[in-house]
Amino acid sequence: MLTNTDVMKFLTAWELLHETADEGLKAAIARGEQTTQGQMASDRGAFVDGLAAMIDAKKEVLKDELTNGTDASLTEEDSPAIQAVTELRFEVAELRGRLESMGAALDAIAAKL
Repeated sequence: MLTNTDVMKFLTAWELLHETADEGLKAAIARGEQTTQGQMASDRGAFVDGLAAMIDAKKEVLKDELTNGTDASLTEEDSPAIQAVTELRFEVAELRGRLESMGAALDAIAAKL
């Protein structure tokens, strides 16, 4: 039987996983900001870091556009990225819904105990 301790361990591990991934991405972005295009072409690690930095820069532009309510700088090239973000939002919303459902079920189980 699943206990509250098991659920807490799972959620703690989940949070730790995401925190570790976030820190890894931040480190890759920092390294990528120092990467030249020549390094990106010859080194896989440098390519990944450089790509992370480029995506981060685009993310900041998108944040500004969303904040200001404009999308004038978006181009046809950005369309797949926008579509990917839209799909990601959908998946996150689905995950959030499932977590809320799990929370409600756990609350119901706890109330019966």
